[in-house]
Amino acid sequence: MPDFVLFALIAGIGVATVMGATGVFVVWRRMAYFGDTLAHSALLGVAVGFIAGIDVNIGIVGVCLFIAVGMVYLRSQRHLAEDTLLGILAHSSLALGLVAVSFLSALRVDLMSYLFGDILAITPTDIGWVYGGGTVALGVLAWLWKDLVAITVHEDLARTEGVNIIRTQIAFMILFALVIAMAMKIVGILLVTALLIIPAAAARRFARTPEQMAIFAAVAGSIAVALGLQGSLLWDLPSGPAIVVAAALIFVVTLAVPIRARAG
Repeated sequence: MPDFVLFALIAGIGVATVMGATGVFVVWRRMAYFGDTLAHSALLGVAVGFIAGIDVNIGIVGVCLFIAVGMVYLRSQRHLAEDTLLGILAHSSLALGLVAVSFLSALRVDLMSYLFGDILAITPTDIGWVYGGGTVALGVLAWLWKDLVAITVHEDLARTEGVNIIRTQIAFMILFALVIAMAMKIVGILLVTALLIIPAAAARRFARTPEQMAIFAAVAGSIAVALGLQGSLLWDLPSGPAIVVAAALIFVVTLAVPIRARAG
């Protein structure tokens, strides 16, 4: 197996594991559109990284955090419906990112790799970023797990039991931003949310507990990465979209299997 394929597979499995666990709450809490908003803002983070002369991943995390905190604030004002706010933030941040990148005439920015991913260009440094960031993300998720489950089941009841709702939400937003930055190199800005929700949606049909759902989603995502890479190499397909198509096929296959139990 060529090194670049091995690097891609290792990084892809790492990302799929983290996104599978995170996707549990994205599906439960119906946050897919919020995920799209953060993913779209990532391009603005790329531009900020280049303009400021810092690591692009740091720029992405910074902008995603800014958008997430802004969303929490705007939602608390209740001037507009949440989906309207998300639509405004998602598309305006993507457009601003495209405009900002167009001003970087001194740099050659491969927009296609940022929009749709370029997993076959993964380097050992990228793998270190994925597994280092993934370890932090899973640690934060484990710390938040019980509170997130409580909030998801019944927010008011969780509040009466002493769960700090705002702190938990902000911590999850930070986690979300880190996961988006990790996954962008794998499937790109436009498809990253698909890798969050599709494996989790497939796993939900069979899991008896939230923990099982996270494990099943991680396995489904890892299989999708392997199948997508295989298809990309065999038929010269774009790797990011091929991974998402593989995940969608896995979900379709699960629809044909009778439901035994379901988490959530």
